[in-house]
Amino acid sequence: MSGTASSTLPSISVYCLVSLLPSSAPMSNNNARPIVFMDVNIGETPAGRLKMELFSDIVPKTAENFRQLCTGEYRVNSRPQGYKNAIFHRTCRPWSGGDFMKGDGTGSFSIYGDKFPDENFKEKHTGPGLLSMANSGPNTNGCQFFITTAKCDFLDGKHVVFGRVIDGMLTLRKIENVPTGPNNRPKLAVKIVECGEM
Repeated sequence: MSGTASSTLPSISVYCLVSLLPSSAPMSNNNARPIVFMDVNIGETPAGRLKMELFSDIVPKTAENFRQLCTGEYRVNSRPQGYKNAIFHRTCRPWSGGDFMKGDGTGSFSIYGDKFPDENFKEKHTGPGLLSMANSGPNTNGCQFFITTAKCDFLDGKHVVFGRVIDGMLTLRKIENVPTGPNNRPKLAVKIVECGEM
C-alpha cells in the first residue's frame, strides 16, 4: 500500500473464528481458476504455505496480475518481477504485502504498467482469508495486496477482492500474531521465500 493507503485500512480490533468462512464466489469444480501459493518465513523460521484460489472468472485482469507476480513469468530486462523474497510490510488486521519494489508500502508495479483500474467490486470482504488489492484510492491497483482476517465490509466498493485462501489459515494466523512496532511493521521479517502456481 502507498503511504496514504494506511488510512483506508484501519486495524480491526475483533478476532474472528480461525475456520475459513465461505466466500460468495463458489469454489471451482473444474480447476478453471488458477491456484497459487506462497511459502512464508517469520524471521528465519518457516511459518507455512498459503494456497490461494484466484477469481479469474470474476476479475480476470486482477487475478492474472497476481498470478504472474507469483510465478515471476513477467520480466523486465530479462529479470523476473514478483513476490519472491518480498516482505509483508504491515501485519495488523488486515495485513498487507506485495511491495517488492520498495518494501514499505509505497511501491507500485503491475503487469499492465505502474497502476491499473479497479476491475469490479462484485466480491465483498465477507470473512477471513480473502485476497484483496491494496490501493491508495480509486483505480490505483499495482502489486500490493492484503488478506482479510475478519469480515471487513467497510472495504467493500473500495478494494477489489480477487481470490481466497483455500489452505493455510494457520499460516495466516501465525503472520497475524507477529509482534509489530511503529506503523504496524512486523518486528520480525515476514518474507515470501517461494511462490508460484500449482
